[in-house]
Amino acid sequence: MKRRTFVKNAAALSSMAMFTSCATGKLGGKKVRTAHIGVGGMGAEDLKSISSHPNVEVYALCDVDADRLAQAKMLHPKAKTFADYRVMFDQIGKNIDAVIVSTPDHTHAPASMMAMNMDKPVYCQKPLTHHVSEARAMNKLAKEKNLITQMGIQVHSFYDYKLATKLIQSGIIGKVNTVRAWSPKNWGYDGPIPTGSDEVPANLDWNLWLGTAKQRPFKKGMYHPENWRKIMDYGCGTFGDMGVHIFDTPYNALALGVPRTITNKCRPSNGFGFPENNFVTYEFPGTPFTTDTLTWIWYDGPGAPNPHPELVLPNKDKLPDQGAIFYGEKGNLLLPHFLQLPKLIVDGKYQAIDLSKYDVSDVGKPTVSYDLEVHKHYHQFIDACLGKDTCTAPFSYAAKLTETILLGVIAGRFPNQTLHWDSEKGSFAEAEANQYLEGAYREF
Repeated sequence: MKRRTFVKNAAALSSMAMFTSCATGKLGGKKVRTAHIGVGGMGAEDLKSISSHPNVEVYALCDVDADRLAQAKMLHPKAKTFADYRVMFDQIGKNIDAVIVSTPDHTHAPASMMAMNMDKPVYCQKPLTHHVSEARAMNKLAKEKNLITQMGIQVHSFYDYKLATKLIQSGIIGKVNTVRAWSPKNWGYDGPIPTGSDEVPANLDWNLWLGTAKQRPFKKGMYHPENWRKIMDYGCGTFGDMGVHIFDTPYNALALGVPRTITNKCRPSNGFGFPENNFVTYEFPGTPFTTDTLTWIWYDGPGAPNPHPELVLPNKDKLPDQGAIFYGEKGNLLLPHFLQLPKLIVDGKYQAIDLSKYDVSDVGKPTVSYDLEVHKHYHQFIDACLGKDTCTAPFSYAAKLTETILLGVIAGRFPNQTLHWDSEKGSFAEAEANQYLEGAYREF
């Protein structure tokens, strides 16, 4: 099924009934009735954080895994349950106020677009989409319908990341020329392409799990409930997992747009799994916070980052396991991921940061722990639905960040080749790369 057909069908479904919506944050003081698509893994965490808001009523739960659905139902016994989100929208769409999408990446856009075509605010896990075309379509629809939206990058709302953004935009290291970022996580797969098939577990609806992705035999341990991030048809690799989090603050702080060139040094593509190691270089056009061109370098996989003189810290300190460094005209700023304060480095030495020189009144208080702070980003979405707040990672922002990430993912199919991206046209100069900007939707 082509995307346009899927979207058309979703729009037709939305016209079947009249319903109440908090599209523009006008629910007043009533409860926000939420529907959760995907309630296992990160979906369980999303459900926990969303439902912790005092004005939330968990109205519906949807998952293709009956065991995970049953576990969520035990926590929210009054919620209606479904295996197919399309059936859920058809039967009770008029009673839903907001939708939370926490599925594997390949289902983010199909489920979110259907919800948005019904005028529902959407909280969608990162990365926003599986394909560039989907990110652009979701951004366009959210804008046209004036919907409240938020991408699930919860640490976006943490003190240390907000502080780093404020410091960079206040000029603490002057204009930035380079960012180096890294994660040693391995959501790649360099092994053999599986053959044959295994019996589908009784609790899993494999057809619904595949959704719009092409038909593939079930293999135990390869896809559900884990490891789907490693596979091209369903995830976006380490880049789409940790890259979104670690790119977020530099991307936001530097007010970046979309890159002009992308190069990924990795193993040749096997058309099935993502490379276990990626070394990606972007060039961005300048912004008020950067030099004329900004270079962004990303390392992931076992052993990341690769040794480089610019990654040597004062006192021979060990690099944080994951993080980023901004390189500016007046020094560097190290930003670990996460729950650690940024560190200023000038002339090869750490320098104390005098916060009295900067207006940080809107940054909040230092983050005490992940468990205590994680609800902020979720509650911001619910409060926006109630007209009490504004989302800081709406699809207008998330779509551009996701597009940037996905361009690096596509570059992994063309190792060591520089791809040239035309943001206005939405295409590569290298025609062979354009086929990966979208993918056909299977009818299921």
